[in-house]
Amino acid sequence: MITVDSILQLVKQSIRVTTTSFDETQISHLINAAQLDLGIAGVEIPEEYDDLVAQAIVTYCTMNFGIVDEYDRLKRSYDEQKAQLITATGYTDWGDA
Repeated sequence: MITVDSILQLVKQSIRVTTTSFDETQISHLINAAQLDLGIAGVEIPEEYDDLVAQAIVTYCTMNFGIVDEYDRLKRSYDEQKAQLITATGYTDWGDA
């Protein structure tokens, strides 16, 4: 399981930020936006992520960090990951709907 705190390190690796002097505010905002986007779609965001939720968050952040040439490919990948989470058992709580 991946904690909310350790997801920052995964995202930094994905976008290839290696310096410790980098302001992590933008990355933190992207992580929060990814969580909100998944939440809007109905995916529950737990205290600890499994690898599927973590990968969706990493893909979202990589897609929106500014790698323009890769945006379309990453968008398709993120949308597919989100769709799989929405339809998989244990990732949503639609209640009695």
